Amino acid sequence: MKRTTVLAALAALSQETRLDIFRLLVVAGDAGLPAGEIAARLGVQAPTLSFHLSHLKRARLVTCRRDSRSLIYAANYAVMTGLVAYLTENCCRGAGADGLPEACAPGAAACAPGPSGGNADAKPRGGRPAHPPRTLAHGKRKAAGLAS
Repeated sequence: MKRTTVLAALAALSQETRLDIFRLLVVAGDAGLPAGEIAARLGVQAPTLSFHLSHLKRARLVTCRRDSRSLIYAANYAVMTGLVAYLTENCCRGAGADGLPEACAPGAAACAPGPSGGNADAKPRGGRPAHPPRTLAHGKRKAAGLAS
């Protein structure tokens, strides 16, 4: 994947609403969701949703198809997979027998979340406790199927 494509994808995902839209579409699968349903699930006004979807489309993270009068949006899994591959291509720098770095193989202890739900070795900056990122209100996240 080209560096410019990676930067565009990361820039698009670095905004709260766009990240929520993308995560919702990943959960929706290949069938995708109509724009109106995305707006309803996330509590986003149509003009705002259109603005954010255009950013995601420009970054090629989502696809759009017309079904009668509806626009159906879906996550572009090829671009998502390419982005993850780009970010992890030099993971741990040592390859095991299968060509994957031992510590980066799926299910490896180094990549698995610790008891706190994150990387067990991660330490908060400045001695302050780590807080979860601010996202949609819990009720909206739960309705969207994004509540953890």
